[in-house]
Amino acid sequence: MAKSRPYLFIAPLLILGCALLGGLLGPGASEVSASGPEDDLQANLHSFSRVYSTVQQNFADNLDPDKSIYKGAIPGMLRTLDPHSTFFDPKDFQALREDQRGHYYGVGMQVGPRDGKTIVLAPFGGGPAYRAGLRPGDVILEVNDKRTDNLSTSDIADLLKGPKGTKVTVVVGRDGVEKPLSFNIIRDEIRRNSVEEAFWYKPGIAYMYVTSFNETTSREMEQQFAKLGEQNIKGLVLDLRNNPGGLLNEGVAVAGHFLRRNELVVSHRGRNSPEKPYFAKGSPDGENYPIVVVVNGYSASAAEIVTGALQDHDRAWIVGDTTFGKGLVQTVFQLADNTGLALTTAHYYTPSGRLIQRDYSNISFLDYYYGKHLEPKNPTDVKMTDSGRTVYGGGGITPDEKILAPKLNRFQTDLLYRKYAFFNFSAQYFGGRSAKLPNGWEPDNDILNQFHEFVLKQKIDFTEADWTENSQWIKDQLKREMYITAFSYEASQKVAAQSDPVLMKAVEAMPQAQALFDKSKKLEVQRLGGTPAGK
Repeated sequence: MAKSRPYLFIAPLLILGCALLGGLLGPGASEVSASGPEDDLQANLHSFSRVYSTVQQNFADNLDPDKSIYKGAIPGMLRTLDPHSTFFDPKDFQALREDQRGHYYGVGMQVGPRDGKTIVLAPFGGGPAYRAGLRPGDVILEVNDKRTDNLSTSDIADLLKGPKGTKVTVVVGRDGVEKPLSFNIIRDEIRRNSVEEAFWYKPGIAYMYVTSFNETTSREMEQQFAKLGEQNIKGLVLDLRNNPGGLLNEGVAVAGHFLRRNELVVSHRGRNSPEKPYFAKGSPDGENYPIVVVVNGYSASAAEIVTGALQDHDRAWIVGDTTFGKGLVQTVFQLADNTGLALTTAHYYTPSGRLIQRDYSNISFLDYYYGKHLEPKNPTDVKMTDSGRTVYGGGGITPDEKILAPKLNRFQTDLLYRKYAFFNFSAQYFGGRSAKLPNGWEPDNDILNQFHEFVLKQKIDFTEADWTENSQWIKDQLKREMYITAFSYEASQKVAAQSDPVLMKAVEAMPQAQALFDKSKKLEVQRLGGTPAGK
């Protein structure tokens, strides 16, 4: 979600209605004179109080106030507003703040449920769990002498977190090792970078993946460019796929790196907020190379702000699939008892004036979030880019070139998602041996034969023709999965990017980005009253 800042803090209030009234109207709300609408509001609050009191006194079972208020009344009211206004109970609000800050304190690993147990999915490279020797596939049996048999994955994750410098003992079961293994881990600050390590996809072409927009995203991007040597970039692939958004100011800063100083990035306005424009700060190196931006249906909010700004200013060639279509801005209000409210307070508009928010008035929330986007654009919201290209609002950002990820066939789906064959094979392979592979390792025939036998034992239905047809894909998936254990999760992501068919096509689209870049520069010279060189 794109969220405006700073946050508004309000005093604890007695009941739900008063809490929301204070949060929306802010300081001085109690001084508003009585009026018709105010009388209606007071009557509604009185009705709510009577209903709640009746339920509390007469319901057949004991009433949990937190559940009825936090999980029932408040979310129910917010659902009548829009799909993005959200209430956070204390646990969820803490998680939101951790996501926004981009760090927390713990052991640094992804965990997840599998066959009724909680297992390690991936330790984060360089973190405490990684240094201690935990591996993907390890089954978490105990945390600080507490058995995990009856604990949820969320409960176990909470046990692993704690103050920096404190010790946590984790006991795991490992495939190929007879007895449980015990690890004493010192908790530390865990940074979850929103910008993964940039690298040279091919000579002169840099690749950067932005996973979300938190408080450190623009700084992380600048650090990656400095490490890479931005002055040497001849073309950039900026990957925003599956990026759900985040903080609006960070989206502005990222887009502003590639635009000319004082170019409009985005603007927003709402019922109680005047129009507020956000302008680019500019960057000498960031303006000097063509860009291909890759998006999909799960690129949303701040990711769409960046994409829309670069498209409207003809600064980047957009490829992939139509984005989610979220054009609403939430302000986060901190309420009483460490709860929070993300309330839609404005609509945002791209530089050309597009409102990209999809219509949600006549569909369920389930269809809104997960259903097929039937209306990719609003034919009445027609705008122009700086060079005169036609763009539309109302349905996300439509790419300049549609590039879809190939759909997995039945055999691939079985191996990857239904049977977790690559993950389980890697855990078994490394279970009783050193978690090391030589730099540049590739799956050889011996590994492929071992995996073939493993798949047969898993009783996965396939033919030898299936195996032959998918042989290169199998090699790519094995390499990606086994790199997590042998090197790091981050190293495996780099391997995955290099074999990604969508990214391969994005790199092939760099000439279109170059042509757009050249045209944009020519228009800039004309606007300044000059003549392009050589003319």
